[in-house]
Amino acid sequence: MSPAEGTHPPGPGDGLPAVAPQLRALRRRASLTLEAASRAAHLSPAHLSRLETGQRQPSLPMLLALARVYGTTVSELLGESVADRDAVMRAADLEPSTAGGWTYWQAGAPGRGMQALRVHVPHGAQGDIVRVHPGEEWLYVLKGELRLRLGDTAHVLAPGDSAHFDSLTPHRLAAAADRAGAELLFVHSLLQSPITALCLGPVTGHPTPGDAS
Repeated sequence: MSPAEGTHPPGPGDGLPAVAPQLRALRRRASLTLEAASRAAHLSPAHLSRLETGQRQPSLPMLLALARVYGTTVSELLGESVADRDAVMRAADLEPSTAGGWTYWQAGAPGRGMQALRVHVPHGAQGDIVRVHPGEEWLYVLKGELRLRLGDTAHVLAPGDSAHFDSLTPHRLAAAADRAGAELLFVHSLLQSPITALCLGPVTGHPTPGDAS
């Protein structure tokens, strides 16, 4: 059994809804056999079969892995319906927000499997906060220099540089020496689940990239 399979049968304390009806339908929609899907998600076929028949509840990291394999979102895996949204966001309609020293503009629709933002990071803001949480992050530096620490490795990113990493790796972001700060595009895949609050912290309105990074 792989580490990802360390789940337990559903119990009264489990907060996840039953996902078995969705898992099989989405696997078939992706034209994947049980063996191919389980291999791509680093599960055994027997374990995936138990998930699809409701004998096991998936862990949250497992849901994220299956969503990637099936080309969908965790919300769809959980059977949640998402209202239709406009695909295009106009710059004139986007108002900047500020929190924790960061200024950000939404660059994607809320409630999606990915959070997309344009961010201004002032020099010295939140550079000492280390974060670890489920998901992936991608960022692209537009202006200034960004200091990124991943685990024990430090990087300085200049305009045109980008980074893509698993956000379970301890990481922190800060603007480098330039007092003007740094501006970047930021995309984050975050599980739509009760543990989101552990990643974002107590917020009202839009989550801040400072809290999501």
